[in-house]
Amino acid sequence: MPVVSQFYGIVVQMFFDEDGKHHEKHIHVRYNEQEAVYDLNGKILEGQIPYKKKKLVEAWISIHQEELESLWVLIHEQGEFFKIEPLK
Repeated sequence: MPVVSQFYGIVVQMFFDEDGKHHEKHIHVRYNEQEAVYDLNGKILEGQIPYKKKKLVEAWISIHQEELESLWVLIHEQGEFFKIEPLK
């Protein structure tokens, strides 16, 4: 699973489509031992991360929503990806 971005100890990844398992557009977020899955609108679908990190992820998704949508299409149609700028 490619790492899309990293910031403040948060790792953002996006899975390739594996046998049609990933129908809803989403990202996987890890912070230390905690993990969460977000849709591309910033809503947590499952899991949890600390509140302050959650707010950072939500801000990052909001800033990069169009890039995330484009990346989802690219990964699932062509198997390629690009990195997205981290929060600074």
